[in-house]
Amino acid sequence: MVNKNAIILAAGKGTRMKSKLHKVLHQVCGKTMVEHVLTQLQEAKIENIVTVVGYEADTVKDALGSQVHYALQKQQLGTGHAVMQTEDLLGDLDGETLVVSGDTPLFTAATFNHLCQYHEQRHAAVTILTSNAPDPTGYGRIVRNEVGIVERIVEQKDASVEEQAIHEINTGVYCFDNRKLFAALKKITNNNAQGEYYLTDVISILKEDNEIVTAYQMEDFDESMGVNDRVALARATKIMQNRINTQLMKDGVTLVDPATTYIDADVQIGQDTVIEGGVVIKGRTVIGADCLIGAGSRIENSILHDDVTIMSSALEQAEVHSGADVGPNSHLRPKAELGENVHVGNFCEVKKAYIGAGTKVGHLTYIGDATLGKNINVGCGVVFVNYDGTNKHHTTVGDHAFIGSNSNIVAPVNIAADSFVAAGSTITDSIKQFDMAIARARQVNKPDYAKKLPW
Repeated sequence: MVNKNAIILAAGKGTRMKSKLHKVLHQVCGKTMVEHVLTQLQEAKIENIVTVVGYEADTVKDALGSQVHYALQKQQLGTGHAVMQTEDLLGDLDGETLVVSGDTPLFTAATFNHLCQYHEQRHAAVTILTSNAPDPTGYGRIVRNEVGIVERIVEQKDASVEEQAIHEINTGVYCFDNRKLFAALKKITNNNAQGEYYLTDVISILKEDNEIVTAYQMEDFDESMGVNDRVALARATKIMQNRINTQLMKDGVTLVDPATTYIDADVQIGQDTVIEGGVVIKGRTVIGADCLIGAGSRIENSILHDDVTIMSSALEQAEVHSGADVGPNSHLRPKAELGENVHVGNFCEVKKAYIGAGTKVGHLTYIGDATLGKNINVGCGVVFVNYDGTNKHHTTVGDHAFIGSNSNIVAPVNIAADSFVAAGSTITDSIKQFDMAIARARQVNKPDYAKKLPW
């Protein structure tokens, strides 16, 4: 088996993004661009990956962690110079090396594999990944001779009229024979207007050395998109969204309106789940089978088991077990967990609380820092008062308890199983099993007092 390496170029600042954030760290469907590149290289079974960092190097390292090795390009002196910085890590290795930019999030593992296979079959020193561009303006053109052999890459500014008419373009991805790459890098110079070392000069050097230079033309031009500004970032995001949504529908998920459904790359969704329009699903959310996610919902880094219904609600770092339903217009905040067949109705908020199976929380209620058992009824307008201005406190409610409407549960208290809280009560003491707690002022009627009022 051929030893495979990869170099990700991620040292440049990317001034056209006009951002404090490193260009390759801008996100496309929930993952940074450089993470997309890394994921596809890993799926292509390339394990020895070196990322060239420079500008904001530590932020790129924070994003990729220990998944790759790093080479530092202290001065950004061109793509050839960037690859030179990896020599200590790769220079003595046999095999082949892919070079890809960190701002190209749309390439797929399949394309990388096809490129490598083509390269190996032709015993090439380098294979250039190319594509047929509908509008090649701005791209380097692939110039072939009359029998289709690659002669050179010519940049837009240097191209003749005939060469500008060529639609086969250089995507900036290459598969090199590793030893020949580093041998050729020793021969390139920075004798140009920018004073930089260009990786494309390696192609000319290999041709002059009578090495085999080939080009593999991929089918989907969209994959080759490099993201240099916010306009391109939006285009890349739209392409990725369509790719994600199409695959989900092929896998058995119903998207009522794919054009307005925004699902991140790492989201998992089970068969026969229905997603209505205007839904946003982010992060590493996992949604089971036979769920319904209603229009306008936003779900982030949450787990939904089978047969869950979410109607126009927001969930973040929450878990909802089978048969439960939420909404409309409710909010599950971090560490909210709903047991099986729990009902959380409209305009409710749950935070850092577990709600047991079969419990019903109808509407206009806040539950925070609490553990609720099974088959509890929580009335309208109930507030779990968990914060004293300095610390958060916990409340426990036992199975089959009843909490009447407009009650305040002032933590820390324990409300035992089978107990009853009368409507309008402010509970500050624990309640024993089978007790009923009433904590409200007795009603007093003042005869004829209303006549004295100014209205």
